[in-house]
Amino acid sequence: MANHKSAKKRSIQSKTKNVINTQYLTKIRTNLNKFQNLLKTQNESDIQNSLREINSILAKAVKKGILKKEYMSRKLSSLSNRIKKN
Repeated sequence: MANHKSAKKRSIQSKTKNVINTQYLTKIRTNLNKFQNLLKTQNESDIQNSLREINSILAKAVKKGILKKEYMSRKLSSLSNRIKKN
């Protein structure tokens, strides 16, 4: 455990950020799994809504600094290509 006041504060901040980041990543993973399942159903409108939701969640994560912009771009591109192939 930290001895200095600033180190204690930093430790608390780190734990808080870790919880928030984990929540964002879990939300992203959940929505990606939903998207995968929707691709199997072939329902075009649900697939587009799911992609829109994933785009929103990824953009918020990039804005918060959890993900890099390149990752978001690459992920959306690959998901769009999967829609086209399907």
